[in-house]
Amino acid sequence: MEKTLALACELIRRRSVTPDDAGCQALMMERLTALGFSCTPLRFGEVDNFWAERGNAGPILVFAGHTDVVPTGPPEQWHTPPFEPTLVDGSLYGRGAADMKGSLAAMLIACEEFVAEHPDHPGRIGFLITADEEGDAVNGTVKVMQHLQQQNKAIDWCLVGEPSSSASLGDVIKNGRRGSLGAVLTVRGIQGHIAYPQLADNPIHRALPALEALVAEVWDEGNEFFPPTSMQISNIHAGTGATNVIPGTVQVLFNFRFSTEVTEDELRRRTEAILDAHGLDYELRWVLSGQPFLTASGALVAATVASIGAVTGLEPELSTAGGTSDGRFIAPTGAQVVELGPINATIHKLNEVVLAADLPRLAAIYRGVMECLLLGQAADKAD
Repeated sequence: MEKTLALACELIRRRSVTPDDAGCQALMMERLTALGFSCTPLRFGEVDNFWAERGNAGPILVFAGHTDVVPTGPPEQWHTPPFEPTLVDGSLYGRGAADMKGSLAAMLIACEEFVAEHPDHPGRIGFLITADEEGDAVNGTVKVMQHLQQQNKAIDWCLVGEPSSSASLGDVIKNGRRGSLGAVLTVRGIQGHIAYPQLADNPIHRALPALEALVAEVWDEGNEFFPPTSMQISNIHAGTGATNVIPGTVQVLFNFRFSTEVTEDELRRRTEAILDAHGLDYELRWVLSGQPFLTASGALVAATVASIGAVTGLEPELSTAGGTSDGRFIAPTGAQVVELGPINATIHKLNEVVLAADLPRLAAIYRGVMECLLLGQAADKAD
């Protein structure tokens, strides 16, 4: 079996449902140690993470990713057992095949090949791996980044192995992500009998015009990298369970996916101004999951685009679409960050699958990025 594919299978067999690592990181650290990496396990709470580094000086290219996967859903609805990697007609099935054990395998194989050919390479190579990306994301990459900052370690370039591709490998690079700001709104009224509305105050009726105004608000127009900020209501809950009772409160959950054209503080202020204008008695609890980030250009984007072109012949699209990623914890430190991985059509679904032939090609792309950045830096200095 091809070596990248074989390593992906080894990782998929480990039932690393978030936040359980199930031995994936030990396997990775064993192979990295054999390459001359210095590996540091970092456990925060119940979450396993590790940092690995090779080289003593110069800029550092870090591969970032996660060993945890989402739950499988009903195993009986899978065509093949989710933790038994299975090849069918050139496709590899298994939970994590695309998100993101295939990428982890490609990173490792790329490093093994690169180090074998360039054992005394200039610059440094790093790995930042967590088992908390698919879960709460509070004891994973964010804590590792805090640890690195305490050690005065800075990341120059970071390649995150998230499944970014859409129709074919390398057709999309994520060079940024929108911010995510959630809110829990509680509007208070007065509970009463539904037949005597004059003796009650229906919070649902009071909240609806304000919610309509929030939905209709144009928060920004976006820019060349980001679509306009989106506000979406995900849940409205009220009532006592009886049909003849006006409830005393209504709870509304909503979320902003926001661009770099608006700030978190501005979204909060404008939301509260709309609620205040409607005279609501309310409580609002905000939850910031991540700020927007963008690597508009630079050496990492250029190297990734060039390597994709060399391996696939494609000119990738730069995109900031989709949900959040752990890149949101890395980019604020000043690192250039891009995300590149397999086709994402089946991530988090039943029968998650990746094209087997894409894994060695992904390893070749990752190796090309290393050659361009690390060897290219040395060539620039020689010139």
